[in-house]
Amino acid sequence: MAESFDPRVFLAAERSLLAWNRTCLAMMGFGFVIERFGLLLRLMMPPSAQAVSHGASFWIGLALVLFSAVLAVLSTRAFHAVVAEIPLRDRPSSRFASLALIANLGVAVAGVILAGYLALAAFTPAVSAAAQP
Repeated sequence: MAESFDPRVFLAAERSLLAWNRTCLAMMGFGFVIERFGLLLRLMMPPSAQAVSHGASFWIGLALVLFSAVLAVLSTRAFHAVVAEIPLRDRPSSRFASLALIANLGVAVAGVILAGYLALAAFTPAVSAAAQP
């Protein structure tokens, strides 16, 4: 007798993927806040004490954003592995069945873009308002 899958297995896997999606978004936001906190600290320092180097908050925040992007990809792969074990007849036939997968990959892409932006902004010399014509 063939083994029959419960359709709730797919829905549980999808809920788990969406929970990972929220976790990745929260960690990415927290990484952004940590990275920008270093900028706030540099702005509050007296001009004579400001250093050009990047402190620990920059590296920790950037690492957290990148880690979140990697975690989003890994959770997407785990979801895909679970869904691959479910027979086609037991998967939802809705056209919206893969939206969670697309959303999670979108979070991963957004994390990579955010990390690139933070790194680019940190290592690009700022133009002061006094130097502009």
